[in-house]
Amino acid sequence: MARTSEELETALATVTPDMYGGSYFGEGRDPLDRMGLSGYERYDRQSSNADAAAYLVWKWFDVTRVLDAGCALGFVVEALREVGVDARGVDISHHAVTHAAPGALGHVRQGSLTERLPFRDGELELVTVLEVLEHLSPDDVPAALRELRRIAGGYVLATIPSFGPNVSGRDGWYEGKVRPDRLAHYQTLDPSFAGPIPFADLAVDARGEPTEGHLTIASYAWWQQSFEHAGFARCHDTERHMHVDLARFGLTEFWSLYVFRVPGVGEPTAPVRSGHECEAQEKRWHLDERTGNPDDVAAALSRLSR
Repeated sequence: MARTSEELETALATVTPDMYGGSYFGEGRDPLDRMGLSGYERYDRQSSNADAAAYLVWKWFDVTRVLDAGCALGFVVEALREVGVDARGVDISHHAVTHAAPGALGHVRQGSLTERLPFRDGELELVTVLEVLEHLSPDDVPAALRELRRIAGGYVLATIPSFGPNVSGRDGWYEGKVRPDRLAHYQTLDPSFAGPIPFADLAVDARGEPTEGHLTIASYAWWQQSFEHAGFARCHDTERHMHVDLARFGLTEFWSLYVFRVPGVGEPTAPVRSGHECEAQEKRWHLDERTGNPDDVAAALSRLSR
């Protein structure tokens, strides 16, 4: 049965878009010469910021069953399992799940949020969706969020490239998300513009394909409303606290953070780990060696008093 399952997954991979094959994750690429193509110069646990993501989950949420949807090579799964979390992962890329990190082997599988995942309703206490949802088309987003709502019994932690005002953290931006010749136009739009950006205006790579495969670029307001339509509530206070960590790790300019909860579940507003535990874990994963912009740290701290 296992062999049949593996052969079936290999067959399915032949009809999966080739974009997320080995070259997307740095295989066979010259790290000094990307030539404007989408994908990673190198893709490893450090460059993927997997330890920072796992740290946020471990520090702020009292959970044991976690799914990383769009897990790629499973670095977040590997990191979470190191701190005792029963973490699993799914990814659309056959290459990714068959080349999983050692600590994620046996805990990741092929799957897509646009299809029914092999989990019971509400089975996962927390689902992470890190730099994933923007790879779906706007038409596919509602189905993906409904599937997230089905399997999530507590929380969703997401990072999604976004633009526009953000009451919980740093505002979003258009740079790198829209075509350079259309950037000035979007920068003059009223802040109430929600998107998504039309396909013709999306930034493209050297091959003329949407940069990094990003198909849905929208505002914070648009994503919040989309999650609310799926049955989630946004955790603004949690985000404000977590933005301090993002700023310390130098990630506020890269990650547009969202935290959502399902009805009846409380919003985390304090760490579930002691200061001593957090300090030790930051040293273990070398997060204490990361430096953020002091202005970003100050801005994140100031939001806590609002």
